[in-house]
Amino acid sequence: MPRLGIAPPAGKWRRPTTVGRTLTAMVGLVTLSLAGPASAQQRRVDPTWLTFDVAAKTVRFQLIAGLTGLNGALNFNGFRDGGLTLVVPVGWKTEIAFRNHDGMLPHSAEVIAQQTPLPTQSVDPAIARAFTLRLTQGLPSEATDMMRFDAQLAGDYLIFCGVPGHGAAGMWIRLRVSATAKTPALLLTPAGGSS
Repeated sequence: MPRLGIAPPAGKWRRPTTVGRTLTAMVGLVTLSLAGPASAQQRRVDPTWLTFDVAAKTVRFQLIAGLTGLNGALNFNGFRDGGLTLVVPVGWKTEIAFRNHDGMLPHSAEVIAQQTPLPTQSVDPAIARAFTLRLTQGLPSEATDMMRFDAQLAGDYLIFCGVPGHGAAGMWIRLRVSATAKTPALLLTPAGGSS
């Protein structure tokens, strides 16, 4: 029997040995386990991103641009193309603490009306004061800003990067101002876009 890593002589077909089958199965399991966490990590919602005070009707969301390498780092909190939805009850004071984690590209954020096709650059915000500084230029790596606004009008909105091309390339998540929600929430958005 040949040693592992050495091919049998040419012209001889050999049945896999128990060791060979076990190694093949182990390599398959390692490959699956390595592929699984990356996908799961991209879809993980960190509960520390969202804090709220029910009595004061105040919510704070940590919005992190370029958190992961997903989509060339054109993502918010590791999500792209609306894959995450922030739900805020109508009338709540909302704070979105923006941080650009991307070490290469500048980013910004604004709340815009839900629309198709997506704009290719910043547009007027759908909610007063719901935008970061330097909307078109973007903020550099590790820069921060705070959006503070009242979520008064129920509806579906987008949290969108206003740097030209970024939002249209998938750098946006959803904001739902809900007339029925009792508390804020962060939800994975089902495929197809509704939350």
